[in-house]
Amino acid sequence: MKPKFDLVIIGAGAAGLMAAASAGSRGLKVLLLEKNRKLGVKILMSGGTRCNITHNCPSREIVRAFGRQGNFLYSALAALPPETVVEKIEAQGVETKIESTGKIFPVSNRAIDVRDALVTMAEDAGAEIHNLSPVDSITRQADVFQISIGGDAREQIDAAHVLITTGGRSWPGCGTTGDGYAWAESFGHSIERTVPALVPILSRCQWANDLKGITIEHTGVEVWPARGRAIADSPTGSNALPKSNTLPKSNTLPKSNTLLQPGKKKPKKPKPLSRAQGSFLFTHFGFSGPTALDVSRAIALAKNARELELQCDFLPDCKSTKLLNLLSQRRSQHGKQSVGNLLNDLFPKRLAEALLIESGVPLDSPNAELSNDGVERIVRQIKENRFEINGTLGFEKAEVTAGGVCLNEVDSSSMQSKLVDGLYFAGEVLDLDGPIGGFNFQSAFSTGWLAGQSVPQPTA
Repeated sequence: MKPKFDLVIIGAGAAGLMAAASAGSRGLKVLLLEKNRKLGVKILMSGGTRCNITHNCPSREIVRAFGRQGNFLYSALAALPPETVVEKIEAQGVETKIESTGKIFPVSNRAIDVRDALVTMAEDAGAEIHNLSPVDSITRQADVFQISIGGDAREQIDAAHVLITTGGRSWPGCGTTGDGYAWAESFGHSIERTVPALVPILSRCQWANDLKGITIEHTGVEVWPARGRAIADSPTGSNALPKSNTLPKSNTLPKSNTLLQPGKKKPKKPKPLSRAQGSFLFTHFGFSGPTALDVSRAIALAKNARELELQCDFLPDCKSTKLLNLLSQRRSQHGKQSVGNLLNDLFPKRLAEALLIESGVPLDSPNAELSNDGVERIVRQIKENRFEINGTLGFEKAEVTAGGVCLNEVDSSSMQSKLVDGLYFAGEVLDLDGPIGGFNFQSAFSTGWLAGQSVPQPTA
C-alpha cells in the first residue's frame, strides 16, 4: 500500500519549517510533526526574543566559521545561501536589518515575526502541520517508515521518507531533549558526544564575579590549560572562530633558553584550546557575552574544567609594548595624580580599580612612585589576565549543542543517511555547531532546505 505521506518531518524548528516549505513547494505530500503546543519555540527565544536570522557574509565565511565541520555545509549553503534566507523571510513581509556586528535581525525586533513567516511558507507550500504530536518511535517495514504518535493523537503514520529535525539538547525547556539521537541510533547511526555550546562560563574568581554587570565591548579571550599543565593533557577538538593576529602572546608559559641543536625541529609553540574576540560580560557566576559563549565549547569538552583557565586581553588592539609606553608616559606626565585614576579613561571605573588592585599597586599613592615593575604588572593584568574556571551553566542555558549525528554517516549533498535509504537529518541534531551570530540558524535553514529538495518525487 502506498504510504499516506511522501515525507514526514519530525520537529517544527528552524530546520523543520524550512524543510517543509522546501519539500512542499515541489508538490510532495508533507507532514510536519511537533510535540510542543507552540511551533518554533527555540526561534521565539533566540536572540533575546529578537531572532538573529543569519549573518551578513558570503557562504564561504559560514563554512569557515564552523571550523572542522564547515566542509559538510558546502552543498547546503549552495542550495540556500544567507542572502536567499533573507529574501524568503522578507517575501513574507518581515523587513530585516543588518547590525554593526553583521548579525541580521527583523526590523521589528520580534522573533515571532520570523517564526510566523516560516510557518506561513510551509503552509503555503501545502505542508500539513500538527502540533501536540510527540513521536514515540520510528520503525521501517520494507520501504515504508512507520511513525508512532503518542499524546492525545495516538496513531501510526506511514511515510515514504522521514526527516529528523528535532534539534539537540540545548534549552530543553523548548522541548529539545535529544529525542532524535535515540531514533538515529536505532537505525545504526553513531552519535558524537554531545556537550553544551554557546553557554555562559562559571568561574570561582571572586573579584571577577564582583564586577557583575560590566561589559567590555572588545575583548580577546582564550582558553588555556591551567598554569603548570601541559597542552597534551588538555581537551582538543574546539571549532572556535578563526585565529586573530591581534590577540596577545602568552608569557605565562616557561620560556626555554636551550639552543636548538642541528637536525632537531624547532619545538611547536603552544596554542590556546579556543579563542575569540568581541563583547565580554562579567556576571555574578562568571562570564557571558559573545566571546565567552564562543569559547565555551572547549570548556564543556574538558574532562575537568577546573584544569582550565580563561585568559582575557582587555585591550586586544593595543600591543603590550605600546601599552607599557603609554602607562609609563602617564606616570611621568601626571606624577602627582593617584594611581587609582591611571586606567579610568580605558575601562569602567570598577574594572579599572580591580585591575590595579590585582596588580598589587597602591591606589592612593602618586603615579610618580609607581615602579617600572608595577607598570609591567598592570600591563600583564590588562593583556594576560587569567581566571579560574569551574565549568559552564550546562544544557539548560546553552544556545546550541555540540555533537550529534555523525557527519560522515550523512550524505552532505542531500542530507540523506548513508546507512538507511529514505532517512534524512537536518539542523542541530547533526554534529554541527558554529559561533554566535546567526551561523547556527543559517546551518539549520540550509540543511533543512536541501533535505526538502533532495527527497525524490513519488513514483506513479
